[in-house]
Amino acid sequence: MSRKVIVAGPDDDDIAPALENEGADVHRLDGVLTRPRLEEVGIVGAELYVLTDIDQATSIPIVCDLSDQIRTVVYSRKTIPEFVRGQLDLSVDPRLVDPAVVADELVD
Repeated sequence: MSRKVIVAGPDDDDIAPALENEGADVHRLDGVLTRPRLEEVGIVGAELYVLTDIDQATSIPIVCDLSDQIRTVVYSRKTIPEFVRGQLDLSVDPRLVDPAVVADELVD
């Protein structure tokens, strides 16, 4: 059974295809990440939320509020805001770790 993953934001570093290559069921979400949009894409049933747009960091607390079971990951070159750090399971800079390596660890 594949893991449902939400990848939110632009995917310039190709984390979504890397996750798909590992067998994840990836759902993409762009634009403003509001609670209704996250619910619409099925965040409650997802196992993993990968945010690539730090400007949408307020979505992390929303995701954590909607699901106790989901793992939250930031895959971005930008610095994570302090208010989000305590709610993240993992933060990775794409310049340091290849998307295939991250996907292998996350979908494992």
